[in-house]
Amino acid sequence: MAASWARRDVTSGAAMGEEMAENRPGVAATLRALNGALGRPAALWVKESGARNLRHRDFLAPRAALSAAFPGGQVPPEAVSAVPSLRGPAVLPLRVCRQTPAGLAVQVRRPEAFRRLLGPLPGPAPPAAGARAGCVVLHCPALRGPAAPRPRHLRSVLLADHLAQLLRAQGVHVRLVPALSEERSWNVLRQLRVSWPSGSAGSSLTDAVSALKAVLGRCPCAAACEQGPGTAEGVIFKVHLKSFVEQQGLLGYDPNLDVLLGELRMYNSSVWFEPGADPVVEVENSMSHFVSLLLLVTERTLRALAELQEAVLQCPAKGQSSCCSIVHVVNCEEEFQQQQLDVLWRILDQGAHTALQKHLVCGPVKVTNPSSPIGADQYFQLRKRQMYEASVMKYGELAQDEAWTEVIDTLTVAAIRFEMLSTAHRSQIILDLENNSISTKGTKSGAFVMYNCARLATLFKTFQRAVEQGTYPPLPPVSELNFSCLREEGEWLLLFNYLLPFPEVLQQAAQLPMSSKGIRITANTEAVCKFLIQLSMDFSSYYNRVHVLGLPFSLQEPFPHLFDQMFARLQLLGAVRDVFHSALATLHLPPLSQI
Repeated sequence: MAASWARRDVTSGAAMGEEMAENRPGVAATLRALNGALGRPAALWVKESGARNLRHRDFLAPRAALSAAFPGGQVPPEAVSAVPSLRGPAVLPLRVCRQTPAGLAVQVRRPEAFRRLLGPLPGPAPPAAGARAGCVVLHCPALRGPAAPRPRHLRSVLLADHLAQLLRAQGVHVRLVPALSEERSWNVLRQLRVSWPSGSAGSSLTDAVSALKAVLGRCPCAAACEQGPGTAEGVIFKVHLKSFVEQQGLLGYDPNLDVLLGELRMYNSSVWFEPGADPVVEVENSMSHFVSLLLLVTERTLRALAELQEAVLQCPAKGQSSCCSIVHVVNCEEEFQQQQLDVLWRILDQGAHTALQKHLVCGPVKVTNPSSPIGADQYFQLRKRQMYEASVMKYGELAQDEAWTEVIDTLTVAAIRFEMLSTAHRSQIILDLENNSISTKGTKSGAFVMYNCARLATLFKTFQRAVEQGTYPPLPPVSELNFSCLREEGEWLLLFNYLLPFPEVLQQAAQLPMSSKGIRITANTEAVCKFLIQLSMDFSSYYNRVHVLGLPFSLQEPFPHLFDQMFARLQLLGAVRDVFHSALATLHLPPLSQI
């Protein structure tokens, strides 16, 4: 019965922007129409989001912006009067445009906006001419790291897993690298519902490694190594990276690519380390040592590159490898090593795809007051125990029932994913491991989001049970609903701040600026978690204040208009429920039916 637009929009593919323009009102399309109505190329209008301002206006062209665009800030009267008549499939229906001390204010025709956003969708528009889904390879070097991963390794893996879901929702083909092998399959990833490929490397990788060795043998900036006294075990080539970077004019790389800040552990005037391993850093007399270094290439190094090459070749890019972009999702401790691997790959394969490499760097993860270094598995078990204790404290013996095992597992996964992903990926995360740092209802937590999702499930189960018992009539078709009954401030807040922009939130969260200069990119990977937290807070406030299910049928007979209000609210909250489910799916979190 609930509106299904949310799930349909997030799976609409690479032409999502086109389909949004054809199928449903959107924020961007409405802002474009408003700017066009004033005849100025500058972006003058902003969407309001605060509850206080939404009582008076939905869009505003601020006085300062108008003063910069029009003489004396005076907009021609004919332009103002034309604004309410703006039309278009993706443009919200506008009711009035008027001058206010704050600027030009526009209000939306709200009943019609409810109808258009909560009613049935037209069929999807055809894809734009020449549109291609494209392919992205997400490479997470942390999975080649230590057998006992730390929370900092977990952060980059969870971010890559979430980003993969966001990209797939936009129709992008995603390949995840490296595949997990049996000896390095992290149990904590399974517990956190991370969807990552696994499998042993086949003969194709062996052949690819041999081919890379042959290329290195002909490379002027590489020299073969023979095993002998003083040579690091497993090293087969030494490569000078910095000269290649300078010759190619590559931007954004560490100027010390041929220098390692580290322990003076010498091998033929070089320092040996593996990509993915933590470099050893020692300080003597408070002075750091810089050691001249040629990158020492091992079989493992070439195997990592071969796996990346194989992923690129498997991307369905219509035979054009340039359509495949590579994003290395790394924590800040791995960034230097990954830059070296990046340059080595450029040396060995000068195809278009190696030029499309970008680095998405995660900030550090600091654990407060650890008694000893904590691993990712310990972190998960600690949070699970804390979630269990918090649930017992709130729900008593009920939370000790076996049926609650899955609920507590899901709440734990939600708590960890939100803890890791609701902060901008460039920023530091501080993990407070104290017992009082986790709860089932803290408004900033994943558990709070899951709690409100479960409240919606309970609401609809209660309504359905009441319909079966004859307490309420069934929900009428959406075409028969009276959305003018939705007059509560919180109802417009849910529609205007969440249902309306949700597809654009997902689209923006999946945007990767691959054409930007340099090798680092940023992404709004925290957007979905922040959106869900804010939605949960506003939904909770509304739900605590408003009775959605009205009086029983027998008592409402003299007041049929109360049924109209209940049905309209159920349709609205059904769409909110769909938004919760669609957003949680990008985090691999199943919605809970009860808490």
